[in-house]
Amino acid sequence: MKIAVDAMGGDFAPREIVTGAISAARTAKKKYEVVLVGDEAKIKHEMALHFRLDDLALSIKHASQQVEMDESPSSAIRRKKDSSIAVCMDLHKKGEVDAVVSAGNTGAVLGSALLKLRKIDKVIRPAIGAILPTGKGANLLIDVGTNVDCRPRQLLQFGIMGSVFVKKVLNIKEPKIGLLNIGEEKSKGNEVVQKAYELFDQSPINFVGNIEGRNILQEQADVIVCDGFVGNTMLKFAESINAVYTTNLRRRIGKRLQYKFGAYLMKPAFRRLKKTFDYAEYGGVPLLGVNGVVIIGHGGSSSKAICNAIFEAEKIINENVNNQIEQELARIETE
Repeated sequence: MKIAVDAMGGDFAPREIVTGAISAARTAKKKYEVVLVGDEAKIKHEMALHFRLDDLALSIKHASQQVEMDESPSSAIRRKKDSSIAVCMDLHKKGEVDAVVSAGNTGAVLGSALLKLRKIDKVIRPAIGAILPTGKGANLLIDVGTNVDCRPRQLLQFGIMGSVFVKKVLNIKEPKIGLLNIGEEKSKGNEVVQKAYELFDQSPINFVGNIEGRNILQEQADVIVCDGFVGNTMLKFAESINAVYTTNLRRRIGKRLQYKFGAYLMKPAFRRLKKTFDYAEYGGVPLLGVNGVVIIGHGGSSSKAICNAIFEAEKIINENVNNQIEQELARIETE
């Protein structure tokens, strides 16, 4: 097994990317090889800062170009044929690697994956799913940015693909699927959501009805389905909570001695709470529906996030998620 990592993608590339890839390779103990894709000289410079690399399953594939984070995705795909993103996808297309991990320009990663890897049979449109923490575990919000406008059948497929993912990767045996809406009644929402509700209700999957925004983190559903506009807005809002919570907590503690002492005693609990809502714990978000394994990391991914994204890619490969999605879609189409 080989996993390609876009070494030039992300706000802190290549240092954090290379460090995360090395951590994953150490943990893997040669179960798979990590292929760092990007400027070879820069990658080697970062690798030189680490010790005992000779026994690790690490290799480098040179790419002479890189896509900037604020660059137009369509322009980058068209002009930069030798970018680290393009080379990663080419390697995957040729079967030289089994997965791609990138924290680079999301639009360019998405566009390149669609162009080079194509879609799984019967998939109308691929979708990005985001793993969100709940009280006791995690659930999947899908789609979070790939498809701004959706048809009802697309939403149904998002639910099916998400169900397979959480079953195989998050180890949830009987995933509950909910449709994000402005109320619990099936008559709520716009025409697209109402028709999607009917499709879900008629399908053999474990549909639990509409889910309101306040219930997303309350374990009412393991997969929460919405269009990419709503999902991306929800995700960006969720990402801000950790920083706002921490800032306000520090401000309220202030300089009062009794508050500072209480905060010191509560420090282990605060640390565990912060870890629960830290995106780095979940690595990246899967692009479901493409004929390959693609994990898209946060632009500000740390080495820890990259390492966990590689672990996630390995699990998707081992669990044969794409084949399961294809089989499930075919099964439901015939019922």
